[in-house]
Amino acid sequence: MIVCPNCNHQNPDGATQCEACYTPLPVTTNCPNCGASVQADATFCGQCGFDLRANGGTEENQVSPQTDPAVMPTVVSPASVPDLETPDLVTSTGNLPELDPPEPLVEPEPLVSGTPNLNKPSNTNVPPPSEEPIQTIHVASETVTSPVTSSPPPAPVKPTPAKTQLQQQSAKLRHIRTDTNIELPVNLSVIHIGKPNDRVPPDIDVSGFPDSEVVSRTHADIRVEADAFYIEDMGSSNGTYVNNIPLTRGNRHRLRTGDRISLGKGDLVSFLFQLS
Repeated sequence: MIVCPNCNHQNPDGATQCEACYTPLPVTTNCPNCGASVQADATFCGQCGFDLRANGGTEENQVSPQTDPAVMPTVVSPASVPDLETPDLVTSTGNLPELDPPEPLVEPEPLVSGTPNLNKPSNTNVPPPSEEPIQTIHVASETVTSPVTSSPPPAPVKPTPAKTQLQQQSAKLRHIRTDTNIELPVNLSVIHIGKPNDRVPPDIDVSGFPDSEVVSRTHADIRVEADAFYIEDMGSSNGTYVNNIPLTRGNRHRLRTGDRISLGKGDLVSFLFQLS
């Protein structure tokens, strides 16, 4: 599918213009890595991320490391490297000057010989240890294990299958000159419009309307896809027009309420598309 850059409508492969807004569609090509359909001016593949410039880039987009100054290596000549002199190591210890011993930062206190008096209070204001014995009380702890009741896991919920929504819309064509309504068949996916012939009998016969001689026997088809209706010219002699714009063969147009469909030139056999 080709996405329209103007209205984001998904068009079939091979279309040259958007079937919703008639905008010219971009040219597409295949990814050389995964074969996905990509735009011809894309840089990366949206399916596999392949770099399309590495495969199909032009010479002006490809940068050579030999000509690009941003990626050329910098060559440093030996003459530009400064000569660092290595200081001579002193191999003889006799020429080293004698160093004075450093002074201590904190003077050490003199040691007191003998056994220190523990009953003498110190300057740290620490109370002397109590002579009363400390009674240790052991409390027996009981571990009570209560049975854990586990609830059964909930039963899995089965997904309810989605109900198929039947198409509720009905479409019809109203002939403008005679104010005649033609209901589109609801059981057909392709509705043929034309006049009686031996090849493709028409589902909507317009031979009874005035000036029907401008309508070909196999003139146009209306295709039904889900809730959308598309009209396509089948190579008629006088062409098919939607809102006075010619519909080229191979491009289809999504019909909306109020679209004017003209079979042939001169707007002689015209219908209004309506949804109800």
